Amino acid sequence: MFQRSLILLVALIFSGPIYAHEFWISPVEFQVRVNSPIAAHFRVGQDFKGGSHSYLSRYTTRHELHHSGAVLEMSAREGDRPAMQHPGLENGLAVLVHETTDSTLTYREFEKFINFIEHKDFEGLPEAHIARGLPDVGFIESYRRFAKSLVSVGYGAGQDRQIGLEIEIVALSNPYTDELSEGMAVQVFLNGTRRADVQIEVFSRRAGTKEPALIQLYRTDALGIARFPVISGHEYMVDNVALRPVEAASADDPVWHSLWANLTFAVPKN
Repeated sequence: MFQRSLILLVALIFSGPIYAHEFWISPVEFQVRVNSPIAAHFRVGQDFKGGSHSYLSRYTTRHELHHSGAVLEMSAREGDRPAMQHPGLENGLAVLVHETTDSTLTYREFEKFINFIEHKDFEGLPEAHIARGLPDVGFIESYRRFAKSLVSVGYGAGQDRQIGLEIEIVALSNPYTDELSEGMAVQVFLNGTRRADVQIEVFSRRAGTKEPALIQLYRTDALGIARFPVISGHEYMVDNVALRPVEAASADDPVWHSLWANLTFAVPKN
């Protein structure tokens, strides 16, 4: 145990690149006219930079568009890119939703696991990993993505709400219609329960550019709410991650399961 703790300490001091990749919905346009097509890419990457991925049903659990109280199933075709497409809607706030199936990864380096849990601020780890008697390498994590994106149709009036994702970021402010001098407010839920005192990561950049993103960390309050400043003409991505232990039945089963919540939106130019 002493030797493993020493290895852990060295890993924390000499950690390498962070082992974490976000998945997000990237609308071609965050503001569209009434009855104009809505299109959005799936992106996977880091620092708000990532390549476009196609729609594939075998990796999909939910693929929806919420608008004016209605839930519209997206009639996607295999290989669609942009992955989310809709012919058009009336005035209102459109909320694009995508939930993946589970995927897995195998840790070949303990440092990568350390970097991930440190960056995402998981309390009690990696001590819990060691206490469970888990190996330093060769262990498996499963993960699932829960992404939302806010698109303004016409005037864009409306409100985001809980839609029953296992982990979910809900926008309490409408960035297209609300006065945001006091900042943008979001609320984080896990299994329908408010996530108090957890970290959210906010990425921002000028809309329509590929400039490096500004990345800032915030914490939710006792009600699971976080508020952060926003700038007109910028686009934003908000990320929150939970990590759960899993009891493996065999060596080929995951021992951890991570749930990734993501929300994208833009703030119009004044």
